[in-house]
Amino acid sequence: MATMSEKPIMLVGIDDSEQSFYAMEWAIDHFFTPFAPNYPFKLHLIHSKPTPVTAIGFAGPGGSEILPYVDTDLKKIAARVIEKAKELCHSKSVDDVTVEVVEGDARNVLCEAVEKHHASILVVGSHGYGAIKRAVLGSVSDYCAHHAHCSVMIVKKPKVKH
Repeated sequence: MATMSEKPIMLVGIDDSEQSFYAMEWAIDHFFTPFAPNYPFKLHLIHSKPTPVTAIGFAGPGGSEILPYVDTDLKKIAARVIEKAKELCHSKSVDDVTVEVVEGDARNVLCEAVEKHHASILVVGSHGYGAIKRAVLGSVSDYCAHHAHCSVMIVKKPKVKH
């Protein structure tokens, strides 16, 4: 936890999904209002970049030849995510923000970042998977809720009624 002279850390996990940016924007709108510039938290954004091997899975013979191309694409995606996050923060007048890209599985990266930065709260978005998809694909938010050593806020984007 933060000392008395430091603000507690709010860690927000971001990826290239709409849900992730909704969660980040929700957190900024509710905790970093421009009307009260003495924010209750220090904002730290973290993006988990998958390794090229995990991104392509088991490619078989010749798979190693495409790894550099996959890695380049993953770096471009990470750069886009970070740039979009910085732009959103700036548009909301939140300029005191730390941004980090860490290679690895999002579940582990976020839980390890909580420990590393002594975060008081972790904010993640929810894709809204049902039980079957969650069981097959896994849920980063569910994993973090059970394993992160801080409070975890899972922000769900409201469903649009047709």
